Amino acid sequence: MSTRDDAPAAPVSSPGPVRLRTEVPLRWGDMDAYGHINNVEVLRLLEEARVRAFGSPAFTGSPVHAPAVPLFNDLPEGTQALVVEHRIRYLAVLQYRDVPATVLVWVSALKGAGLTLAYEILDGYDGSRRVIAETQLAFFHAPSAQLMRLSSEQRQALAAHRGESPFSAGRH
Repeated sequence: MSTRDDAPAAPVSSPGPVRLRTEVPLRWGDMDAYGHINNVEVLRLLEEARVRAFGSPAFTGSPVHAPAVPLFNDLPEGTQALVVEHRIRYLAVLQYRDVPATVLVWVSALKGAGLTLAYEILDGYDGSRRVIAETQLAFFHAPSAQLMRLSSEQRQALAAHRGESPFSAGRH
């Protein structure tokens, strides 16, 4: 499997919502003393997948590729996408491999001023599910010190990627 590590997320067609597929490299230093990818590094994998799928926060970094769904990079200046909560379940050990892990990303909930993103981390070699997770985000406009509601355009762009939580009964 040969993919560019810096390529943007690609839609994955499957029954139901279109999940965004990202390839996130594993680093040798991501391993802990037990020989598997450390739980803190799993959070980094989720962050990388989120940025590859939905863009880097507006006015940060120097992205080369456009994201599959431009959400974070289209936020008004001064708006922050804040992590409210993470939920992670480790289904099997995620070992270091010299191929990127595959991370599927989709929207599991849309709220007034935020959303919940769902993830599956797959082994980059055999494709087996290793981790399921969700990240709840809120949009905060710092200059006005207020939560920012999702626009109808943002909701429409996210609708095609809306699906069930990976923690729903029977999914894990």
